[in-house]
Amino acid sequence: MTTPNAATAFSDHAVVTPDQWLSERKKLLAREKELTRLHDETAALRRALPWVRITKDYVFDTLDGQRRLAELFAGRSQLMVQHFMLGPGWEQGCPSCSFMADHVDGMTVHLADRDVSFVAVSRAPLAEIQRFRQRMGWRFNWVSSNGSPFNYDMHVSFTPEERARGEIYYNYHLTSFPSEEAPGVSLFYRNGADEVLHTYSTFGRGVEVMIGTYQALDLAPKGRNERDVPHKMEWVRHHDRYAPQATAGSCCAGKS
Repeated sequence: MTTPNAATAFSDHAVVTPDQWLSERKKLLAREKELTRLHDETAALRRALPWVRITKDYVFDTLDGQRRLAELFAGRSQLMVQHFMLGPGWEQGCPSCSFMADHVDGMTVHLADRDVSFVAVSRAPLAEIQRFRQRMGWRFNWVSSNGSPFNYDMHVSFTPEERARGEIYYNYHLTSFPSEEAPGVSLFYRNGADEVLHTYSTFGRGVEVMIGTYQALDLAPKGRNERDVPHKMEWVRHHDRYAPQATAGSCCAGKS
């Protein structure tokens, strides 16, 4: 999706000699290294965050029957949860959450080697999850929190009463939100006493940590090539719904 002035911007783009390009590239490299160091420092601060003990007995519907949160670790000490926007009765999952999920199957084996299990959690009943999962061809573990307060406690699902007030608590502040479900990524740790501790959650643009495609697009001449609108991911489609050179947008927050 091109911005209105994209063609003009590219026609006016500087073209220089190889030596000039190398000089500018080295300046950018210094900034990139600075960003890498800042990223490492931020990751260290993230790991140093205090943790919160999970005291509720959350139970999920899985393909192997009902399982508690501690059982979703699959014998590992760390658990990554994708809060996937698929509410009860939705025809299909959020396109942007699906964009995130498209990156999962290739990384689960590597996460497992680092003692991390992955699971997607949605409020839709398991049968509805399975129908969409099979359509998309995904293999990762995906469970239902239907009937459990898990999604509400994690502030990624909102009651009718909350939405009627015009503001919901999401991404650590009160804000308006157009849907009953929201995206997020949460991490948990299971200690030797079999206690589960909540270590970290990220929401909003924080979920881009799962989207390798964005990192690749950031290297491309046109970058992410998104319009200057609040919902930048409006271009995203389910991977089986792209048309050649498609330009129309879609919304992650609504029921499709």
